[in-house]
Amino acid sequence: MGILSYVRQEIQVVRERDPAIKSNLEVFLYPSFKAILRYRVAHKLYLKKHYFLARWISQRTVRKTGIEIHPGATIGKGLFIDHGSGVIIGETAELGDNVTLYQGVTLGGTGKEKGKRHPTLGDNVMVSAGAKVLGSFRIGENSKIGAGSVVLKEVPANCTVVGVPGRVVKMGDQKIPRLDLDQVHLPDPISNDIRELKADNIRLHKRIVQMEKRMRCMRTQEVEILDDNGREGRQMIEDYEIQ
Repeated sequence: MGILSYVRQEIQVVRERDPAIKSNLEVFLYPSFKAILRYRVAHKLYLKKHYFLARWISQRTVRKTGIEIHPGATIGKGLFIDHGSGVIIGETAELGDNVTLYQGVTLGGTGKEKGKRHPTLGDNVMVSAGAKVLGSFRIGENSKIGAGSVVLKEVPANCTVVGVPGRVVKMGDQKIPRLDLDQVHLPDPISNDIRELKADNIRLHKRIVQMEKRMRCMRTQEVEILDDNGREGRQMIEDYEIQ
């Protein structure tokens, strides 16, 4: 892809996914535009085994943009990094087409293992602000990773993941279009659990109140009885009134 084709594509991508842009010229000011352009150059050098020069370009880009993309990573077309500060993409990471990343995202490994050690993201995946995807596994096409989540295992296609560690909270066959960049209105399993605990607590409280009422209604009555010899006596018996 020539430089002009790349610029036209980037303008289209940014206009699709960033409502803040007002003119095409603004694209040249975006950190993601500079970072991805320099990554393309560094990646070609990396494939030709010019490792030092590739890493030199990569490290200069980090200082300029705050976005660290290892030149060995494989990235498809249409990548959009919104804001970009703190984004890290590891050496063996693989990104499909039309992936969207927000600030603070890490696509990293989990140790010092060799070979493939970073995640693979399918087409149209969105990773929200501050999320961490750690390890060599796949995030399926059209999936969403909620803000602040830590994903440590494979995610099927068309899923929504939230939490620490990340849990699949929504799964369906309906594809999520790449224009749907809502990071806020995602299911929250922790809140759901808290609501269920509160409901159980209310039910238990009501039962305790009912038991206290029944205990207060218990009264002791004194009645006359005859013993085995026919003599009169008095005995206390308990009478329970169930409300």
